[in-house]
Amino acid sequence: MRTRDRLGGVTPSLPVVAGTGGSRLRAAWRTAHAPVAGVPRWARIAAYAIPFTVLPSGLWRLPVAFRDGVGLDGRVYLVCLSIVAEVIAFTAVGLVAGWGERVPRWIPGLAGRQVPTLAALIPATLGAAVVTVLWTTAFVRIFAGVNMGGEPLPADFPTQGGEWEAAIFYVCYLPLLLWGPLLAAVAYAYHRRRQGSYGT
Repeated sequence: MRTRDRLGGVTPSLPVVAGTGGSRLRAAWRTAHAPVAGVPRWARIAAYAIPFTVLPSGLWRLPVAFRDGVGLDGRVYLVCLSIVAEVIAFTAVGLVAGWGERVPRWIPGLAGRQVPTLAALIPATLGAAVVTVLWTTAFVRIFAGVNMGGEPLPADFPTQGGEWEAAIFYVCYLPLLLWGPLLAAVAYAYHRRRQGSYGT
């Protein structure tokens, strides 16, 4: 089931599961994703796309975490890394949604206050620069057959295995190259909108 938002786009809605619980879940989903007035369509699409650039790598890590020979510490690390990366990626949606401009009601002491533009813009800009440099450098080195320390990739590295294993690795990790540029574009749109360049 889908609904048409006020900017003419189509926004997916979750089905009501049962009683007020399902209604609350759907309301929370809409609140988290609904764009504020003045968000350009391209910025909204870019913001929604960012979590999907991170999701494949997280899904790739989960089976790896439960392979034989991976200890408990390693499993916890890989699972937590996947979850934390996805949560961080989702914060990009705040650059187009209301909670990126007003503090959500459930945060005590700050509820309803306006989010200072720089409080969102600086972390977003720095994050875009960091992930762009990180993943570009990582893939340049992987294509060169070396790790981040400049040493040859180990024999058990995914790209050193069979063709299928390498192909799946690239399919899951190459989207990370889009994370930084997309975030930079959304941050730029956020800055212009908060400065009133787009109007309402």
